[in-house]
Amino acid sequence: MQERFMAEAIRLSLENVESDGGGPFAALVVRNGEIIGRGTNQVTKLNDPSAHAEVLAIRDACRRLNNFQLPGCDIYTTCEPCPMCLGLIYWARPERVYYGNSAADAAAIGFDDSRIYQQISVPHAQRSIPMVQVMREQAWGAFRAWQAKPDKVPY
Repeated sequence: MQERFMAEAIRLSLENVESDGGGPFAALVVRNGEIIGRGTNQVTKLNDPSAHAEVLAIRDACRRLNNFQLPGCDIYTTCEPCPMCLGLIYWARPERVYYGNSAADAAAIGFDDSRIYQQISVPHAQRSIPMVQVMREQAWGAFRAWQAKPDKVPY
């Protein structure tokens, strides 16, 4: 079964490259043997750095399921997820992820995420893009409102 869905993801990634849709990445979300979400890399086509295949496939599946999580779903992606997509996958909570190419394979063709992984452990002010905390006390107002909200949907 895994080969069937990975083969479809690979087909979509090749189609995306050939149609100038974007990078050589595609992803599927599968539930109960049915594809419920599809995505191909659209970063350059949409001028959207978040338009990765996994992001678009998860958005598609969540819309179809009318749920912000993916219970009982598997993700098939043509490449090991980047840090952004990995974070999203953990928020979406699928059962498992199947991937084709490794992060090292992606780096070998110019899609190198090692800088991002390295920057995560660097102190905020020393990152290549410094992170500066501003107005924390005021920002806490929204957090307090969330904590007090009786009908919040936790996630």
